Amino acid sequence: MRIIAVADTDSYVKWGAALVADPRVDGSLVVLDTELVVSDAQLAAAMRGVDIPVRRASLDELPGILVTCDAVLVAARGPVARVVARAAARLDPRPVIVTGLPGISIPPTWRALHYRRECDLFVLHSHREVREFGALAVERGIEQRFALATLPFARRTEQRDTHGTDLVFAAQAIVPRERDDRIRIARLLVAAARADPSRRVVVKLRGKPGEHETHREIDGYPELLGPTPPNLVVSYASMSEALATAEGLLTVSSTAAIEAAAQGVPVIALDSFGVSAELINLVFEGSGLFGSEGDVIARRLQHPQPGWLDDNYFHDPADDTWVSMVETLVADPHPRAVPRISRIREVWERHLALGDRDRSARARVVALVGHPARYVVRLLRRVKHAIR
Repeated sequence: MRIIAVADTDSYVKWGAALVADPRVDGSLVVLDTELVVSDAQLAAAMRGVDIPVRRASLDELPGILVTCDAVLVAARGPVARVVARAAARLDPRPVIVTGLPGISIPPTWRALHYRRECDLFVLHSHREVREFGALAVERGIEQRFALATLPFARRTEQRDTHGTDLVFAAQAIVPRERDDRIRIARLLVAAARADPSRRVVVKLRGKPGEHETHREIDGYPELLGPTPPNLVVSYASMSEALATAEGLLTVSSTAAIEAAAQGVPVIALDSFGVSAELINLVFEGSGLFGSEGDVIARRLQHPQPGWLDDNYFHDPADDTWVSMVETLVADPHPRAVPRISRIREVWERHLALGDRDRSARARVVALVGHPARYVVRLLRRVKHAIR
């Protein structure tokens, strides 16, 4: 099968490319030009170790590209996924439309399902994700098929004979969200570096200044760290490079914890801010990976508990179903109907997906009305929720 992945931001590019690099399919990647599209440097880092054709394209160019494929993997944020899926659904012949999420997706969210309603198949990466997304779809009345695939970054590698000495911190743009909490982490990193000047603390960031990420970061760690000891460094290398010299990985809830565990690198999932859906760390309950700030400074790193693994990203690859399910849909397609929407709504949704890359006059007019209207709707919802 020929499968084309369409992605724009760093995490989706890395995930989409790695998934369609599966040797059982003929995969390629289209980097879609949106407001948050990856830079050339981010693209090179995301593609390290992945050998598939890559090209950049605009949304208007996309139909001409996708008409040649059996299936399209919509690997993008919700608003972008919606317009890409709709563009693919209008093609004749229509490709099978596959979608998914690039990392830890527990707990499942209604929005993740809602934005991808036009897709024929939703790829997830653990038995638990398939089970919980399936239950949410039933609860919300959303018809969807779910497939299981090993998370590309969770494929186990041979255990290393030697280990590095770096404590690598996998920074996240919106976890934790509050500035005071992020300052607390910055101070913890400085304290960990000062506790042992002979070993480095590496702050692993996803993008350099001026580069975009999947989520917008408000308070970046380089600005929060202040004066730092010489063994505290900032790195923009790929995660695979950072883990090559790592003694352990520190995070709140990054998928990098799964990537590290797959390579035999121990982890601390910092629980100083609690365990909640907002922190995206519910999945680590029962893993044995939670640790305190004292554990970080002492470098008391942990490997996942064996009983946690099979249900959470480390299932037997023989359980994977995504390729066989796509093959079945290609051979005997049952395409979903594309809901009819107004021209105004279509222009608005295109604007939400592309941001400043949508320079049409219609987009400017719709944006002048749409953004204030959306603000008012959200404000009324918050007031209604507060009254309840």
